[in-house]
Amino acid sequence: MLGEKHHLALEFPEYRYQIHVLKTTDPGFAKLHQEYNDLDDEIRRTEQEIEVHSDEFLESLKLRRLQLKDELYGRLKASE
Repeated sequence: MLGEKHHLALEFPEYRYQIHVLKTTDPGFAKLHQEYNDLDDEIRRTEQEIEVHSDEFLESLKLRRLQLKDELYGRLKASE
């Protein structure tokens, strides 16, 4: 759905606590998490036509968000 939030805690509610812990104890995770949220916000603004980007650029943002999501999920699984 267009304009839908994809913040990590919404994507992985079962890891909500671990996300919080890693954001505060792992600078690498915190940096990736911030990049993920920033990309998600930019994608939503584009989908809501608040910002204008080409379709190709929007797709590249979505691909990067997916890559970050995979990496963050891997770090969450590894921290279990």
